[in-house]
Amino acid sequence: MDNTNLTCHNLGELPAIARMIVELYPDEKLFLFFGKMGAGKTTIIKEICHVLNVIDVVNSPTFSIVNEYRTTEGASVFHFDLYRIKSPLELMDIGYEEYIYGNSVCLIEWPELATDLLPASFVMITIDVDEQSGSRTFDISREKSN
Repeated sequence: MDNTNLTCHNLGELPAIARMIVELYPDEKLFLFFGKMGAGKTTIIKEICHVLNVIDVVNSPTFSIVNEYRTTEGASVFHFDLYRIKSPLELMDIGYEEYIYGNSVCLIEWPELATDLLPASFVMITIDVDEQSGSRTFDISREKSN
C-alpha cells in the first residue's frame, strides 16, 4: 500500500490533481471514491475523465447507477454511483463484476457496499473537506491484497 495526500484549495487546482492521480496509477483500472455528500467525488471524476480523453458529457449516474463514456481512442470508461444501491445482490443484477474485472477504467462513487466484491488491486481516494477553508484533501492509496 502506498499513500499520497494532495490538497485542493480551489476548483482551479482540480485538473492538476486529476492528472496526478492518473499518472500515479497508470496501470490501475479501478478507482474508488469515498467522501461525504458534497465532498466533490463527481467533480474530481469529471476531471479524471478529461485526463483520460473522455469525449462524452460526464455526469453523476445517480439514477442509472452506471454511465459508460467513450474516449477519443474508443475505449470505455465506466462511472458508477452506488448511493442508491441497497444490497450487493443489486450489484450482481447489473453485471457489476463484468465491469470491474474487465479491461476498462471504472470510477466508483459510494463504493462502501461493494467492498466485498472488489478485485485484489484498486485505488482508494478519500476526500475530506475542511469546513472552514473549503479546501479538500485527497488521501490516495493503492490497495493490494496478498
